[in-house]
This record gives sequence, C-alpha cells and structure tokens, in this order.
Amino acid sequence: MTLFEAIVLGLIQGLTEFLPVSSSAHVQIFSELMQVKGLSDKNSATTAFIATIQLGTELAVLIYFAKDISRLVRAWFRGVVNPKARANADYKMAWLVIIASIPVGLIGYLLRSFIQETVRTLWVVAFTMILFAIILYLADRYGRREKPVEDMTFNSAIGFGLGQALAVIPGVSRSGASISFGLFAGFTRAAAARFSFLIGIPAVLASGIVEFKDSYQFLDATALTGTIIASVTSFIVGYVVIAGLLKYLNKGSFMPFVIWRLVVGFALLIMLSNGWISA
Repeated sequence: MTLFEAIVLGLIQGLTEFLPVSSSAHVQIFSELMQVKGLSDKNSATTAFIATIQLGTELAVLIYFAKDISRLVRAWFRGVVNPKARANADYKMAWLVIIASIPVGLIGYLLRSFIQETVRTLWVVAFTMILFAIILYLADRYGRREKPVEDMTFNSAIGFGLGQALAVIPGVSRSGASISFGLFAGFTRAAAARFSFLIGIPAVLASGIVEFKDSYQFLDATALTGTIIASVTSFIVGYVVIAGLLKYLNKGSFMPFVIWRLVVGFALLIMLSNGWISA
C-alpha cells in the first residue's frame, strides 16, 4: 500500500463513515478499483484495514461528543449508586444508548463468520446500496420529523438498535439504517443522526478492536503502515464531516445521499456484470 493509496482510503472512510452511504462498502469498492496491494486480494486483510480505520473515525465521534458522553457517563454512575439521581434525564438517556447498542453486538457476534465468509461481496453491496437508498428515501419523505432526541423511549431505542444491527450486512450503512428507523419513528433528521452516532460508539469500538485483534496478522508491514496513515486521515476528515452533517440536517434532506447510493449501486452492478471489477 502506497502513501497515496492510504490517504485516499482514509479520506473515503472519513467522508463516508457518518453519511448514510456505508463507509465499509466504499472502502471495499475503492480498494478493488485501485487494486491496493494486500487488500484487494485478501479478505482478511481488508477486514483488518476497515476495522482499524473505523476506529479512527470513531475517535472523531468521541472527541466531538466528549461533553455529551462525559455528562451521560457521570449521570449513569450517579444513578447506579444513588436512586435519587435516577430522575435525571441524562441517566435515562445513558441507559437508552446502552440498550440500543445491544442488538448489533449480539447479531454481529452470532453471524460474524457467516457474514465474512458468505455475504461480504460486492454483489451484496450493490443490491443493498440500492435497496436501502429506497428505504432512506421513504423514511425521509414520509417521516413526521417532529420529535427531538429528548423524546427517546425504550421502544425507540430498541428500534434504533435493530436498525443499526442491519449494518452487519455489507452496504447497508450503520448510520443509514438507524437514521431511517428514527425518521419513520417521527424524530427530526438531526435527532436521528445524533442518537445514531452515540449508539454507534460501543459497537464500532468493540467490533473494531475484535476484528483488528483477529486479523491484523494478515496485514503485511506496508499495509500496516498504510493502515495507520489512513486511520489518522479518516479521523481528521471524519471530525469535519460530523460537524458539517449535523449542521446541514437542521434544514437539508437526505435526498443527496439517496441519489448517491443509487448511482453507486447501479454503477457497481454494471462493473461487476462486465467483469471490470472483482466481487
């Protein structure tokens, strides 16, 4: 992996991690298009690379939401030891984040081998990019978009969590699936995105560490160096994207992302059908 390839893939990860377009799908597609040595021909190496650079973008979430996370963690610990502190809204929100994080952990653990060995192909990515473009469009078009994040309930949190769990399927997008549920449930675009980012923290940190631990040995020295460079790049770009996306969603719609998913999905089908890219 060259320095240029590492920076490009880091940029792609940072740009797409928080957008409802599936960052892992884009990294996989571009690693194949560029024929990145050590990635395009080794599924395990690709898994380690994607898992690690996702940790880079997740660090951006931790820093961007540092005040919120600190407040929720403090409220949770106070509520655990002091019944009177459980009336605090932050204590409830902390539990909702924990609850919403459980489905993806369970499903990811149970189906991990099946996903890596069976469905992690670009054919699956192409069809899920298109299917979830339609789902995101319907959610954005027909959702009421009235509820703030403070209106989150136990049932809503479970729904967000189940949406996030669909992201174990390549091309779905963790944020896209959970945000779609939030829109269908009546939350505003910004509220759905904000809660989606928060519940993604435990899932991405856990899966990233586990995947890297189990597959880093498939990265040669050059790929490992590139992985570090890509992770730093994805962190910097990801931080900027979070701030920009949340600001944009106060007024803008998800239509640009719907169109992008459709373009990528159909372009991928064409390339795969003609043998221009390997699945």
